[in-house]
Order: sequence, then C-alpha cells, then structure tokens
Amino acid sequence: MSLSTQHVLTLGELTSKEFDGILQLSIQMKKDLGTGTVRPLLRNKTLAMIFQKPSTRTRISFEVGMYHLGGHAINLSSGDMQLSRGESIADTARTISRYADCLMARVYDHDQIDALARHSTIPVINGLSNMFHPCQTLADFVTVLERKGSLRGLRIAWIGDGNNVCNSMIYGAALSGATMSIATPADLRPSAQAVGDASKLTTIDLTTDPAEAATGADVVVTDTFKSIHDSGGVREDKLFPRYQVNDTTMSMAKPDAIFLHCLPATRGREVTPSVIDGPQSAVWDEAENRLHSQKALLALLMGATLDI
Repeated sequence: MSLSTQHVLTLGELTSKEFDGILQLSIQMKKDLGTGTVRPLLRNKTLAMIFQKPSTRTRISFEVGMYHLGGHAINLSSGDMQLSRGESIADTARTISRYADCLMARVYDHDQIDALARHSTIPVINGLSNMFHPCQTLADFVTVLERKGSLRGLRIAWIGDGNNVCNSMIYGAALSGATMSIATPADLRPSAQAVGDASKLTTIDLTTDPAEAATGADVVVTDTFKSIHDSGGVREDKLFPRYQVNDTTMSMAKPDAIFLHCLPATRGREVTPSVIDGPQSAVWDEAENRLHSQKALLALLMGATLDI
C-alpha cells in the first residue's frame, strides 16, 4: 500500500481506501509490537518536529514511533530556531527539506502548516493546528475499530466545542462510513468546509442539544473546554455545564457505547470522573493508539510500501 498524497494536513487528502489502510496497518503494528516483532521500515530516515505549543502525546508518540521504525526524530522548538528571529516559514521549509525525510509541525495557525507544505519537498504532517488534528482522528478510529469491529454505520456523538479535533473527526466519519451528530453552541460549530465535504459521503447532523446528539450513539466524544487557542476562557463559559459529558449523557447512548477524549482532560468540567474513569471509557487505548497510527502514517508517507 502507498498513499496518493504527499502531505496529511486535515485527513481530507485521503481516500476511504487509504484511510482504512492506515487503520489496518496501525492495528498490525500494534500486534507486532506486542509480540516483540520489529520492522525497521524507516532505517536511516529522519523526522523533523516543530513545536510552537506544549505537547505530551504528540511529541512522545512521534519520537518513540520513529525509534521503533529504525529512524530518528529531531525536536525543534520554534523558539530555538531562526523562525524566532524572523526567518520565513518558506525558507524554513526549504531548509528542513534538505536535511530531513519528513516534517511534523504543531502550530497555532493552520495557515502556517499550509505554508510549510507548499514550500517543502518532503511530506508534511499536521501534528495539530487551530483548525485540524488529523493524527488524533487516526488514533480515535483505530480505537473505535478495535472496540466495535467495524466502522460503517456507527453513530458518533460529538458534544462540546466544534474545534480542530471535531473538524478532523468529521473527515474520519466520511472516510469510514460512520455518521456524526454534533452538539455545540450555535456560534461554536465546526468548520463549514469540513461539514460540506463530509456530507457528500455520509450524514453529519448539527444541533445545539447534547441529548439529541447522544441518543443512540455508539461513540461519545468530547474535548477540553479550555482550548489552547482561547486564552480568555470565553469558549469554556459557553460550554460549561450544559455540554458536559456525564452519566446522564452516557445513559442516552447505546448500552455498549464507548467514551473518547483526546486528552488532556479536566475532570468535573467537560467530563465527569465517573465517565472518563468508568467502564465505558476507552481514553487510554485511544492515547496509546496515537503511537501505532502515527507509525503507520510515517511509514507510508516516507515510502514504505506494504501489503495490508
């Protein structure tokens, strides 16, 4: 298997077949790691990682993933680079392209990841921007596939902020054949572009009512109300407490519904401890699957041709 796209910035670049192939390879790589099987598919390959903002799961999973694949990862804080002294994104991208085999960037403004991709001659991965978080969605759908066995026809309820994670999950639903019901305040809805693109392939329902979204759901998802892009806390005030995922919310979903949260979580705000630490929670498998799904993505973007 190989990918037809050079860059993964939103997930909208992928076909349904490619999306499924990444998920299947992720699960296989997880099994391989569990049995001690090592496949150095990226020996002598280097991943450059630019971080404009704090990171736990993204940094560790990419760095460990490159190690497992036989390659090397370089952590580049934007404050330590010439970007901090005015060098352009274009020149930075051109320079890194001469040294590394792939670039992952975690940025504030999605326009910056677009600019890196335009001026890079190597693959660029969006490790998070204010608009999209494709790597998180890959891990989310690996987790759902593991728990449910199939994705097509599942009902995913998103409750909270129509943010970057929600936007990429919308593309994931379209690529997998799942449907989404998204409950947000009217002024915090997800990207109209993402909803429009996804609606060509699946059903994306928008509502302001959390109960409507959660009813009959197979998967219930939320994210922190304390957005890294919202230093003033305005969004959180609009979301709490109406959009909190709690026991009442989960009781409206199917009895075997699972709960997802990309983390970090603030217990007692967007989710209660009884849900995130309860039997329906899959958040720790979800966090682990960042490692496996990113290994699959890295291998395919950097030219490892594999049969799934």
